[in-house]
Amino acid sequence: MVVKTFFVLDNHFMAKDIRVEFGRIIRSLRKQHRLTQEELADRAGISTKYLQNLEGKKPKTASIITIEKLAKAFGITISQLLKF
Repeated sequence: MVVKTFFVLDNHFMAKDIRVEFGRIIRSLRKQHRLTQEELADRAGISTKYLQNLEGKKPKTASIITIEKLAKAFGITISQLLKF
């Protein structure tokens, strides 16, 4: 039972690290493309507040639809966006 609980907690922390890293990638690509958060959000068809959350310190989990929208906004494939 303890091992199972540890495993679940470990996955929780791992998932958070992936979300944080994904946010760093989005921020880095956005800056490379010289886009503001507002401009990228508009291109991707998502709200600026949601983009700010994805790039923030405690990001929510991005849906596959959002990931696809962001990849298209950068002109890259989903697999290119997710390589980290």
